[in-house]
Amino acid sequence: MQDAYPAFVLHSEAAASSAMDETPNRLPEQTPEPQSAARDERLMQDFANGDEKAFDELFRRYRQPIFGFFRRRLTETSQAEELTQETFLAILRGASHYQPQALFRTYLYAIAFKILRAHRRRTAFRATFLGQWKEAQAPVVRQTTETELLLRQALSKLDEIDREMLMLREFEQLSYAEIAELLRVPINTVRSRLFRARIALRELLAAPPQKAPASLAESEERI
Repeated sequence: MQDAYPAFVLHSEAAASSAMDETPNRLPEQTPEPQSAARDERLMQDFANGDEKAFDELFRRYRQPIFGFFRRRLTETSQAEELTQETFLAILRGASHYQPQALFRTYLYAIAFKILRAHRRRTAFRATFLGQWKEAQAPVVRQTTETELLLRQALSKLDEIDREMLMLREFEQLSYAEIAELLRVPINTVRSRLFRARIALRELLAAPPQKAPASLAESEERI
């Protein structure tokens, strides 16, 4: 089944331009659940039973959300594309072992998290032992609006776990229960930390802007 999908074509320019388009003008207290979620588990089961068209549909639904997940956390579009492909290849390889014990998208983001952590470990190893510091440097200059830049800077100042919870909630639109399962924390912890993170982010965004940096590349922080 793997050979049927040797590679995936992601449209880099379109994906890069839309990656931060998902940035909300405000951070809502509630976000709607995807209408298609109820059928995702069935599609994955159909794919596990040999229906390749079911995988096509899952890939169509989730390739851009997963690309956005990686793009907001990495410095380069090419890296986000590579890890997106790696995520769906992992879905392909593990299809026969899939058990619908949770929402498919929780299963999908759990794989994406695992791949992201492995990528960061490799990057840290290269930076420490091979002297390759590229990943630790500022992102490549992109078309970034002032609002997006301010939001990225404010997010980078949050506690790492608070930032991740906030991004999963507001960008990936995961429920509190899904976030709790992904990060392996109690759901009440998710609620309290999200509340704290929203307040902290609003305060950071309301603070007077600092002196403009010499370039966007020097100012953007990897989040």
